[in-house]
Amino acid sequence: MTLLYQMKFKSRKDILFSTILLGVPFFVLGLTADGIIKGEMTKGEYWVLPLVIIIVGYILWFYYGTNYELNKDGFVYRSGPINGKINPNRIKEIVKGKTLWMGFRPATARKGLIIKYDQFGEIYISPKTNEAFIEQILVINRNIKITE
Repeated sequence: MTLLYQMKFKSRKDILFSTILLGVPFFVLGLTADGIIKGEMTKGEYWVLPLVIIIVGYILWFYYGTNYELNKDGFVYRSGPINGKINPNRIKEIVKGKTLWMGFRPATARKGLIIKYDQFGEIYISPKTNEAFIEQILVINRNIKITE
């Protein structure tokens, strides 16, 4: 099987992360709107509104803007304003079906892939299908160890 020139993978979204990443912004917006409607916010406190909108915007950007791409230059990840690229030749191991709770995780679901690269580098991703991502990255670098 050959790698397509460019293959994109959307991030899988599970109920836990969806609840957190969508629930928190709407809860904060609801509290802010409630304070305005009830008159509990004074005009001097309205400076909070742009801050709340910016924070909610960033959270939604992370939620809807997380994806991954394999192309001739390597593995590219995007999660809101955070993005980067890893050369597949630097990848040593991919741990399948685990969740990395601490560390760098441009992901929106549990039971994704932990990509180990260089000596100590780790990144956690959650493509729609782990198998399809692994299949395609192995086309680029057959030396990657896959661990269940």
